[in-house]
Amino acid sequence: MMPDRVKQILSWYEADNAGVLANLRRLIGTGTLRDTGRFVILPVDQGFEHGPARSFAPNPPGYNPHYHFELALEAGCNAYAAPLGFLEAGARTFAGELPLILKLNNNDSLFATRNPSQAITASVEHALRLGCAAIGFTIYPGSAASQAQYEQLNGLAEEAKSVGLAVVVWSYPRGEGLSKEGETAIDVCCYAAQIACQLGAHIVKVKPPTSHIEQAEAKKVYEKQKIAVGTLAERIRHVVQSAFDGRRIVIFSGGPAKDEAAIFEEIRGIRDGGGFGSIIGRNAFQRPKKEALTMLSRIMAIYAGKE
Repeated sequence: MMPDRVKQILSWYEADNAGVLANLRRLIGTGTLRDTGRFVILPVDQGFEHGPARSFAPNPPGYNPHYHFELALEAGCNAYAAPLGFLEAGARTFAGELPLILKLNNNDSLFATRNPSQAITASVEHALRLGCAAIGFTIYPGSAASQAQYEQLNGLAEEAKSVGLAVVVWSYPRGEGLSKEGETAIDVCCYAAQIACQLGAHIVKVKPPTSHIEQAEAKKVYEKQKIAVGTLAERIRHVVQSAFDGRRIVIFSGGPAKDEAAIFEEIRGIRDGGGFGSIIGRNAFQRPKKEALTMLSRIMAIYAGKE
């Protein structure tokens, strides 16, 4: 029998067909946090984005694509997300064992620009062939390339939905019009979440926001309306509010490697603010597996309200 919380979440997606809803149900109903409406997803696109040594040398078993399937399974993650190559390298061995998210676009760090974009590196057909539950796509609100990315996502999301796949959007503000601090400013993160929702995302991934307000016009509104942004929980609550008043699943990135105390403090802030969960890559797979499993188990316990 489907829990009420799961029914509530699925009810938000009023335009979707049975295939999409079934795959959302798979994502919600898998792993340690199944059927709670909370998520911990393992993403491993860093080999493409940052290079193999920067990504896997801290924990050399991570060079092997199978390692990440195994880590996600043993940890009880809701899903595993990766580019085409990593998913193809374990697709048969791990077929049907956990929901997969195929990242359809990627970028490398060999060419730096203040207005980044990503190349389309996989297709909806690839996702179907690999048995995925969803596609993933990165957009860079604020980049000069953003509008082209929005158009790409529009077409790919429509195609994915038509064949029953869910859509996960990484919404990362970047561009020459934003300061570095502005990339994680509360007003900018909320804007990024709203844009992803307006583009049809079922699940939105953004970075945990800071209390900095980047846009002068937005700052006037925050001050006039006395929008609370002093604590992480307050900021998370505002991001979720910006995602159709909490009617879309919003998860938060784990970010660069940091110590466990900082991770657990951040997870509590996300939980207390009503965030749906985390998508944790480097902070998981760059640790030895035993340490990673212990850390992920505690993260899930925090989300489950056990500590």
